[in-house]
Amino acid sequence: MKKQIAILGSTGSIGTQALQVIEEHPDLYEAYALTANNRVDLLIEQARKFLPEAVVIANEEKYLQLKEALSDLPIKVYAGADALCQIVESQPIDIVLASMVGYAGLRPTMNAIKAGKTIALANKETLVVAGELINALANQYRTPILPVDSEHSAIFQCLEMNTPVEKVILTASGGPFRTYTMEQLQQVTKAQALKHPNWEMGAKITIDSASMMNKGFEVIEAKWLFGVRPEQIEVVVHPQSVIHSMVQFEDGAVKAQLGMPDMRLPIQYAFSYPERVKSSFERLDFAKVTDLTFEQPDTKRFRNLALAYEALHQAGNMPCIVNAANEVVVAAFLKDNISFLGMSDVIEKTMGRVAYIKEPSYEDYVATDAEARCIAEELIINSK
Repeated sequence: MKKQIAILGSTGSIGTQALQVIEEHPDLYEAYALTANNRVDLLIEQARKFLPEAVVIANEEKYLQLKEALSDLPIKVYAGADALCQIVESQPIDIVLASMVGYAGLRPTMNAIKAGKTIALANKETLVVAGELINALANQYRTPILPVDSEHSAIFQCLEMNTPVEKVILTASGGPFRTYTMEQLQQVTKAQALKHPNWEMGAKITIDSASMMNKGFEVIEAKWLFGVRPEQIEVVVHPQSVIHSMVQFEDGAVKAQLGMPDMRLPIQYAFSYPERVKSSFERLDFAKVTDLTFEQPDTKRFRNLALAYEALHQAGNMPCIVNAANEVVVAAFLKDNISFLGMSDVIEKTMGRVAYIKEPSYEDYVATDAEARCIAEELIINSK
């Protein structure tokens, strides 16, 4: 039986690569549902090629265009945020690949967990915003959450059954500005920030990587995925992106997972787990990889990493506040409405102004997200 896969965010970087994995293994996997936020033309193209049971466009204004373009095919067409949440509950679905960008991925992921679907988690904001709630739901409904982020997949692959972990070590490329001075960082442009040295990703995650907020989010995510304390999560800058992350055990032994910087490998592993499936992906050539280097991250130049650790220590709704503020500042930076270093200033001020809740409910997360966005937007306007 082929595994039926729903891809939330099929037109994004992770979604398109997931479809490449499905295309390479048509005997093992089938795209049951494809969803997108705005990119209706690419969604139409994907639907015509992979013939899913259903497609969903979150932007309801694009519904008619999508429906008309697929009218000659037996594909169900839906639109809107509620349809996204409902499609993941479809009975035939085995795996939901949560690869939507940002806070928008939280509610559909929760619905998929409640429906008992295996979650292949690429949307890190879901655990950043509401890790405690997601873990409680996953335990309640006995739903596996398999990491798709290359770093968390690496840790997942290194873990040993019943062997306590001393710490997990997340590697970071350092992004395009690893060697920049504070003076140079003040002049960084959007075009520069969108050029990642090792990975091809969407705009939001590329900016997060440049500011190291992406790594900060991965630190928070690691706590919930692997049940480790904040002090057991270390970040090391590894510019070559060959070692994807490491685990150190209580006897001092360190295990690392290595590979080419190719997201199809962790995507495929999440789909095939616990088996491994043969692939045509490029292999690591040690004749070419002759230099692996490591540095400590600089949290003075890249304050977002420090802010993420602070949010993790405070817990409660603080990571939700950081995520909401970050989504606002990244959107503003992409419109040239805030400077690169100004993003951290707004996030830090937002953390101090939104009401702190120690044990938030889902409704509290929704209210926190809205409040933090308003405050961050106000701070951006007032900083001009």
